[in-house]
Amino acid sequence: MSRAELSVPSLSIKSALVIDDHPLYCDALATTMESIFNTRRVRTATTLGEALHQIRMRFSPDLVILDLNLPDASGLSGFLKIKEKMPDVPVIVISAITTEGVVQSVIAAGAAGFIPKETGRQVFQEAMTDIWNGKTYVPPGYAMPSRPKEGDRSVETISRKIAHLSQQQTRILSLICEGMPNKLIAYEMQLAEATVKAHITALLRRLGVHNRTQAAMLVREVSIRHNLQ
Repeated sequence: MSRAELSVPSLSIKSALVIDDHPLYCDALATTMESIFNTRRVRTATTLGEALHQIRMRFSPDLVILDLNLPDASGLSGFLKIKEKMPDVPVIVISAITTEGVVQSVIAAGAAGFIPKETGRQVFQEAMTDIWNGKTYVPPGYAMPSRPKEGDRSVETISRKIAHLSQQQTRILSLICEGMPNKLIAYEMQLAEATVKAHITALLRRLGVHNRTQAAMLVREVSIRHNLQ
């Protein structure tokens, strides 16, 4: 009998928030939590915005399972926003992106663990049990970071700046990264062009850059998808 099988009978996770942009995978994770850990209150979200709405509705889960690749988050910004709202709740990152740099950055930023999406049911069970018992889980073959690397600190710093943008600023930044000019952004968001310009000025100042091109470069720097290209 494995270590996890010995410990699971006493392990009951009452509630969880699962955040993943693939609805089927999101539902599969929720079902897995229900069957393995007897979790009776599982809520799901396919975007960061939906997840934050759940939190605003006073849902206080025992833990959060978060995919980094969300349509409305870049790099660690989604993780940092969730941790800011629920600093005492363990956040477990589950992702198909398993490079050493991503795992190191996630753990250095304060994640309770990193679980690859390819992980089988038994290993997932053991990983979640370790995390619930207060340990930080990383996949076999990955070292725990003793201290953040210089590059990791840079990514986390940029991600924190992005995380602190307003909802409208975040949306405008996303459209800037798509190459939209101010006029089209205004049309897309149903705002006056002067309002869009004011938002852009504010977000550039917050990001510490001087123009739209530099802002887009920052987003690409912390984008997990870009790191794979």
